[in-house]
Amino acid sequence: MNMHLTILGFQSPYPGPSGATPGYLIQTDTTNLLLDCGSGVLAQLTRYLPVYDLDALLLSHYHHDHVADVGVLQYGLMVHQLFGQRDKDRPLPIYAPAEPAEKAAELVYREATRFYPIEEGSTREIGDMRLSFLRTDHGDGDPCYAMKIESQGKSIVYGADSGPGTQWDGFAKGTDLFICEGTYLERNRPATPNGHLSVKQAAEWAEKLQCRSLLITHLFYQYEEEEVRREASVFKSGACHIAKIGLRLEV
Repeated sequence: MNMHLTILGFQSPYPGPSGATPGYLIQTDTTNLLLDCGSGVLAQLTRYLPVYDLDALLLSHYHHDHVADVGVLQYGLMVHQLFGQRDKDRPLPIYAPAEPAEKAAELVYREATRFYPIEEGSTREIGDMRLSFLRTDHGDGDPCYAMKIESQGKSIVYGADSGPGTQWDGFAKGTDLFICEGTYLERNRPATPNGHLSVKQAAEWAEKLQCRSLLITHLFYQYEEEEVRREASVFKSGACHIAKIGLRLEV
């Protein structure tokens, strides 16, 4: 089976009506990974998978729009353990940056969750998926990590939050699916880079890297799809997808 991606949330900095901030479910026949866990993500996840069937949660960084539902997930897993739906000796592993240390410490909760650090150059094997990490240019000092997920000869790169200084060459080049943020449109892109990309910049990176397909995400909920798609049109190397909650892609 190829990898399947389901978009559970993609909006930022806060969810619009019936929306959710970043969260992505990646599945194979044997493994269920959740990438980021923003506001409203759990309500979307339960459309496709019980939370007690997750094999791991990966957090790119600790900004609120990417982690707002983590505490709710921890509490829910505790309840499922009490109900006997998930073994108490099977806490959910949460892979995340070690800094800030006080944020990492919160990822250990009773018998429900355990924390495992990630860093640039490290790898993790989770089920039939292999993960590697790249620190992005996110601007504020706290680490943010892009993630490459590989399985069955296919690859997905989740760019998380990343400014124009991110060193993508060698990490995302030729990937089957590049999930890249488009925080700004050209009409509201700040003159000074601040750890985020515009839609056009994301598409330019995907074209330069010769990615086989592109998913533009991390969008403000008021952006019109037509305007986003127009600014992403510089990507010519493959299919360009604009994030929508519930959109499912096979890689």
